[in-house]
Amino acid sequence: MQAGFEREVMRGRQIVERTAMSQERRYRQVRQATAWTEATATNNRASKETASEVLAEPGAPVDGCGAGPDVLKPKRLYARVAGRDSAARLLSDEDLAELEDPMAAVFFRNKVFPLTVQDLLAALPANATESRRVYLVSEAGQFSAPGLQRVVRSVFTMRVFTRDVDLLVATQATGEPEDVFLQVAAWDDKARHFNFYIRLQHAWVWAGNSWDSLEPGSRGMGCFDSHVNGSVVMKELKVPWLNWHSQRAKIHFEPQDPIRSDPLYKQGHVDQAEGLELTVKDLVRRWTEARLAKVTSSNDIEHPRHLLRQLLTTTTVNLASTEIASLSIDRSDPPLIVPMGFWLNSDALVNILGLDISASRPALPAGAYLDSRTRFGMHLREGDFRQSGDAFFAFVCPEAAFEDNEVVGQMVSSGLISARFAACCLMVDFFNPVFSSARPQLMRHVPHLPTPKGALEDTIVRAIASSDCADDSPEKQFMDCWQVSEGEWKSVFAKRLDTYLGRVAEHALTQEGCDDYMRLAESRRRQFRSRPLNEFSLTAPFTDTPPNAPLLAMREDGTTTPLTPTDR
Repeated sequence: MQAGFEREVMRGRQIVERTAMSQERRYRQVRQATAWTEATATNNRASKETASEVLAEPGAPVDGCGAGPDVLKPKRLYARVAGRDSAARLLSDEDLAELEDPMAAVFFRNKVFPLTVQDLLAALPANATESRRVYLVSEAGQFSAPGLQRVVRSVFTMRVFTRDVDLLVATQATGEPEDVFLQVAAWDDKARHFNFYIRLQHAWVWAGNSWDSLEPGSRGMGCFDSHVNGSVVMKELKVPWLNWHSQRAKIHFEPQDPIRSDPLYKQGHVDQAEGLELTVKDLVRRWTEARLAKVTSSNDIEHPRHLLRQLLTTTTVNLASTEIASLSIDRSDPPLIVPMGFWLNSDALVNILGLDISASRPALPAGAYLDSRTRFGMHLREGDFRQSGDAFFAFVCPEAAFEDNEVVGQMVSSGLISARFAACCLMVDFFNPVFSSARPQLMRHVPHLPTPKGALEDTIVRAIASSDCADDSPEKQFMDCWQVSEGEWKSVFAKRLDTYLGRVAEHALTQEGCDDYMRLAESRRRQFRSRPLNEFSLTAPFTDTPPNAPLLAMREDGTTTPLTPTDR
C-alpha cells in the first residue's frame, strides 16, 4: 500500500511539474509586476495570447492599453478602458477637466508626465510629502536561496487634497526606474470614486474608474482583473500580513543591496504592513459608502445583481495564514491554530451579523501537520527554484474578501437588506466560505431589472420560496433558515456553527482529519491560482496534487468531499 501510494505521489509530481513549467514561463513574464496591466478577461486568462507576453524582464510593463508602445506618444495622457475601448485614445481637455483626483490636478492638467516614482513623488505638494508612507512586499522577502529571483514591490500612500489618503502609487522597488511598472490609484473626492492610471513607456494611460469595474463589458478586464469591485487591493490584509514587511516578519536586504542606499527605502523610512491594512480598509469603506449612496439615491436599485453577488458569490478573496513561521515548527510544538476564515466566514457571520459563537478555533497537531506536509509534497517553486515546505507563515488559505463583507455590512446598516436575510444567505453552504458551489445558485432569484429598494429583499425571498425547493438544494437550505423566527435566528444559527466547529476540531486532531484539511486548503489555493489576482508563483505553496485532481468541498460534519463537474 505504502509503495503504491509513493508511486502515485511521484507520478503526480511529474505531471504537476511538466504542466506547471510551461504555464509558469508564460504567466511569470506577464504577472511579475502586477495583475492589472494585462487586458484579458478573467475567464480567458489561460487561453488568450497577447503580444506583451514576450516580455521576459521581471517588472517590465505589460501593454494593457490596446495599442503598442510605439503608438503611444511621449508626454501624453491616453484613455482606454479594457473591454470597452478597442484602442487607446488621447484624452481630450474636456475629459481631463472632469478628473478631479490628485494625478489629474497636480500633473496632467499642467502637462507634467512623471516617468519615475521619484519624479512623481518629488513634484507633489509639501503636505503630501509629509503624509507619505511606504510599504514593501516580496514573496521571497523573508528567505533567499540559489536560483531564486527576488522581486520587491513598493506601495506609497499620501494625502494630497483630503484629510485621508487619496493617492496610492505602486511600483517595483528595484530595477531601472523608467523600466519598471508604475501604477496609481487616485481618489476623486468630487466624483467619489477611484481613477486608475498606468505609465506605459513615456506616456500615461487612464484605465478607468471604480464604476467601470462593475460594468459587464469591462468587468474583470485590464486593471479590473484584480481591482474586481473598483477599490484598492491588499491580498494579505490581516496579521501576519504574509509576504509584507511588517512587525511579524521583516524583508531583509543584503548589505550590498542597492535598495539600502535608495533614499526612498533607507532604514527608518519603510513602514510596516499593519498601517497599510488600516489604510486599505478605510479606502474600501469610503468607496463602498459612496457606491451605496449613489445606487440608493433613487427609489429603484438599478442593478440589484451588482450588490447581491458580493453576498452570494466569491468575487475575490483575501489570503490568510497562521501566525507561525513554517520553518520553525517542531513536532512537539502546540497545535497550529488555523485561520477562522478557512472554516467559515466569521468576519460576516460573527463580526458583522452578530452571531455569538462559543467554540474555539480548530487547530492541527504540529506533528500531523508536518507529516501531511511531507506526504503531499508541499513545496515552493518559481522557475528553476524549488524548496520543500510551506510558505514563510504556515497554512496559507483564501478567505472571504474584506471588500465583499464590507458591502454586506453596509447593505445591512443602511437597511437595504436585513441582518436576518444576509445571515440566511450566508448560512447556505456556510462551511465553504469561499468558492461555494451552492450559494451562487441563489443568484438566479436576484432580479435583473431595476427593483424598488424597499422591496429588494422581499422580491428575492418570494422568488426563492416559489421555486422548486428540492432536498439539499440551496433554496431549501435558505428557506429552512428563513423559517426560524426573528427572535431566535441568531441563537439557532450560532448553535449550528458551534456544533460544526466542534466536529471540525475533533476531526482536526487526527492524522486523517489533518490530511483532509491540508488537501482542502490546497484545493482552494488551486481555485485561487485560476484567478488573475494570483500574480506570483511564490504567493502560496504547491503540493504534488495532479492538476486534474477533483476539487474538494467541506461538509457540515467536518469531512471533505470531491466536487463533481456539475457542482463547480
